[in-house]
Amino acid sequence: MPTARQTNWLIAAGLLSVGYALYLRYLAVELSSVGLACQAGSQTWLCLTRKVVIALFGHSVFGYVAMAAALLNLLRPSLALFGLGLVAAGFGIVLYNVGLSALAAGLLILSLARPAPSSGTE
Repeated sequence: MPTARQTNWLIAAGLLSVGYALYLRYLAVELSSVGLACQAGSQTWLCLTRKVVIALFGHSVFGYVAMAAALLNLLRPSLALFGLGLVAAGFGIVLYNVGLSALAAGLLILSLARPAPSSGTE
């Protein structure tokens, strides 16, 4: 089980990833004026980010990364794997990789349902 401090960092990472994914989805990917400007040849950071994000969710990278991290975390629990899976699942759920990302989120929740390690006094 993560400590209170680790839980706070995981909550912050999850909220930041979902917030940034919402920003990318609604203000970069779906906004028609940005799409038209990028197709017209605009060379801004937003157009580059939009292009990369579209390529990543087109190949379901967010879902695959979330699923891989969740499965590895289920087999060998680690705070870093849990955090990576949480961030990737947040991105994937918002950015059109819902199936794999939702399954990964479920596996992350399931990985927290482990029995506490025995103290060895029995």
